[in-house]
Amino acid sequence: MRKRKNRRRGGALLTAALALSLGAGCTAGPGAEDDRRAPEVERSHTAKSRAPVLAVKVDNVPASRPQSGLAAADVVYVEPVEAGLSRLMAVYATELPESVGPVRSARESDLELLRQFDRPTLAFSGAQGKLLPLIDAAPLRAEPPGEGTDAYVRDEDRTAPHNLYLRPRRLLPEPPGADALTTGFRYGEAPGGGRAESSRTVRYPSASFDFTWSESRDRWLVAMDGAPARTAEGGRLAPATVVVQHVKVRESAFGDFRGNNSPYVESVGSGRAEVLRDGRTYDATWKRGGAADGTSFTGEDGAPLDFAEGQVWVVFVDAAKES
Repeated sequence: MRKRKNRRRGGALLTAALALSLGAGCTAGPGAEDDRRAPEVERSHTAKSRAPVLAVKVDNVPASRPQSGLAAADVVYVEPVEAGLSRLMAVYATELPESVGPVRSARESDLELLRQFDRPTLAFSGAQGKLLPLIDAAPLRAEPPGEGTDAYVRDEDRTAPHNLYLRPRRLLPEPPGADALTTGFRYGEAPGGGRAESSRTVRYPSASFDFTWSESRDRWLVAMDGAPARTAEGGRLAPATVVVQHVKVRESAFGDFRGNNSPYVESVGSGRAEVLRDGRTYDATWKRGGAADGTSFTGEDGAPLDFAEGQVWVVFVDAAKES
C-alpha cells in the first residue's frame, strides 16, 4: 500500500486537540460529516505480536439497508448517535467479506472502544474537523477514502451519502485470525440459570432493535425499526450472542450542524448487562478496567459468563434511561 505524506499541522492546533479528553464528543451530524475527510497521514507498519483487526463504521439509517458484509463480522457494536439514531461498528478478524457498507463517519468514543485492540485498522468515511487530530494521535491505522487508496467504491444505484463501500482485502491481504479479537469475551458451554426468553427489544429515541430466538437456526434473528434485518448478500442477520450493555451515555461538548448533540458512549467502567444466548437471558455485570483492556462479563454467581460460539452483537444503551 502506498504510504501517504504527513499533513503538517500547526502546533497550537495539535496541542489543543490532544488536550481534549476522550470525554469530548464529535460534532459530526448524520450526513454532512462525511464531507470532512480525514487527513492523509503516515501509517506505521511496524510488526506486532498479532495482525490487526479491521473495524468499519457502517451506516444504519433505513436508507442504508440492506447493508453489505455484516454477516461476516465477528463482533457488531451498536452505538447511539445524533438525533436518537444508531450506527454500527463491525469488527473483522476471522473472515473478510467482499464488501462492507455503506461506510460512514467516525465518532470520538470509537477511539476509546478500539483501544482494546492492537493497532486496529479503522475504515470510515470522514469525521468532524476537531476530531481529526485525535484520530491522527490514536494508536490505530486510519483508513478513510483518499487519493492513496483504491479500497472504496461508490454504488451508483444508491444515493449519497449511503453509497460508499469498502473492499476489505484492499486494506488487509488476509484475515488476522481469532487471536486478534482481544475483546475479553469468553466462549463456551451455556452456564446454568438464566431465564427462558424468546425475544428482546432495545429502543433508542429514533431507532429500535428486536432480537428473536430461532430454535431452528440456534441464532437470534435481528429486526431493525420493526422490519427484518437482511443482508445485501441474502439472508437474515442472526448473531449467536446478543449483549445489552448498560453504559453511561453523556452529552459531549459538540453537536452537529442541525443542533443535535453528539453523544459519548463510555465503554470503560462497569455496570449491568443482559447476555442473550441459546434462547435464554442471563443477568450479568460487565467490567472494563481501562481503555487498553477488553470487557469481562460475570454472571450473578460471580463466575465468568461464556458466550455462544459465533457472531456477537453488543448493543450499548444508556444506563440512565429505559431501553
